[in-house]
Amino acid sequence: MPKPELLIVGGGITGLCAAISAAQQGARVTLVDAAVNAGTTANAGSLHVQLQSRFMRLYPEQAPNVEASLPLYLRAVREWDALEATHGPFEMVRKGGLMLAEDAEQLAFLETKARREADKGLDVEILDRAALERIAPWLGPQIIGAELCRDEGKLNPLAANIRLQAVARSLGVSLVRDRITSLLIGSDVQLRGETDSYRADQVIIAAAWGAGDLVSGLGLALPSRAEPLHMNITEPAAAGIEHLIQHAERSITLKQLQSGQIVIGGGWPAQSRGNHAVPEVLATSMLGNVALAGRLVPGITGLRVIRTWAGMNTTIDGKTALGRLAGAERVIVAVPGDAGYTLGPLVGRLAAELAGDVPGDVDIAPFSLARFAA
Repeated sequence: MPKPELLIVGGGITGLCAAISAAQQGARVTLVDAAVNAGTTANAGSLHVQLQSRFMRLYPEQAPNVEASLPLYLRAVREWDALEATHGPFEMVRKGGLMLAEDAEQLAFLETKARREADKGLDVEILDRAALERIAPWLGPQIIGAELCRDEGKLNPLAANIRLQAVARSLGVSLVRDRITSLLIGSDVQLRGETDSYRADQVIIAAAWGAGDLVSGLGLALPSRAEPLHMNITEPAAAGIEHLIQHAERSITLKQLQSGQIVIGGGWPAQSRGNHAVPEVLATSMLGNVALAGRLVPGITGLRVIRTWAGMNTTIDGKTALGRLAGAERVIVAVPGDAGYTLGPLVGRLAAELAGDVPGDVDIAPFSLARFAA
């Protein structure tokens, strides 16, 4: 196989956008993807910006890293705006996200959170029930208020993924299905896969939860972990839900696609069957997730759930990992922090610019790999 100038490991949203950006710079690009448990192909299409209460509750030690990264999330949704304008449509809607409160304690939590987010530049506001009635009259009567983050949005990830793959092909990116199992650094980078071997001048590791294993022998202890999660989608409805819906205390995301279908997710667990097998859907997650959605938006309770599925989310330490690997500078790691689908296009472009020595428009120093040095 001819040696590519750049090989990207991982064909999810981060690797795909890195490939597009590098090819636009004139690089010869090969993108190798195992096509198993990619979070990109299983995610629910939320564009997160505000601090997610689920993450703060489950990973309190990592929440400060996410909070410090909020300006990156703002930049990331603008990256999606540019992608939509250039390569869309992706059915993207950016009318904001509502995080709901059902009691005074939850509303007080949102008020404190909103003040911290406003300090980071987010466009947030606390709404009382009267204000919610004007923009979301379909909410359950027990909802007393909400935080509105106007920066958030939603899209159809199937439409976005298909269109961006077509863009990559049109730019000459070679898309290869294989699982890379090892890499060796010499005068170039040598990679071994399950079906073939590869050589490259530079490599971008954008393999999400699989990145840690790939770089473990290169002096980097990257704690990338696979988190199996559950999602649902309903038949079409006339609900008219324009916002991304979350909750101040409970795990849920809810959004409506242009088709009218309601996508319900938000962090309910699935059963892992190993990182290289699709997770098993849990009936308890389906029933609990859907029941909560119906309580928050009573008008959707009669809808049929037409599909449930599970996929792998990736957790590290709440902060993006982006940069060249010390002692193996031909290797660039590009793993977004929490809400990887939101951050993926921006992180991918920044990784490609790093590979091409192109000055970027974001300071990546805060996301250095030095914090993971073994």
